[in-house]
Amino acid sequence: MSTETNVNLLALDRQVCFALAVASRTVIALYRPLLEPMGLTHPQYLVMLALWEQDPRSGRELAGLLQLDPGTLTPLLKRLEASGFITRRRDPADERSLAVTLTPEGRALREQAERIPPAIIARLGMPISELEAIRDSLTQVIAAATS
Repeated sequence: MSTETNVNLLALDRQVCFALAVASRTVIALYRPLLEPMGLTHPQYLVMLALWEQDPRSGRELAGLLQLDPGTLTPLLKRLEASGFITRRRDPADERSLAVTLTPEGRALREQAERIPPAIIARLGMPISELEAIRDSLTQVIAAATS
């Protein structure tokens, strides 16, 4: 009998979905104590990252970039607006489009956020090249799963 026929394909530790789920929860948990003093949750942090990269952005653009449906993105944007970090306005050029813009407080928050990546890298204790390779592999998994 070959070794391959003895492999339990349903073993939990062989499941890509299990490894991804545990890795996701564990890594995101590392962000929590860094984000809480800033008044951000991890999903809100992702929105802010997108806006620090380019401001303003449309709601549709943010949803696509973050791969979130509008029903998930809208409450995030409302909470960020209530916290004073963004404004949401209808685009005068296209009333159907929502323009999301950073406030001065939202722009200022970037300075605190710049400390987060080095803190996460230090906490993980892995070389940046290895973390980048993991990110690149995950990007390939995402592309394969969504194509």
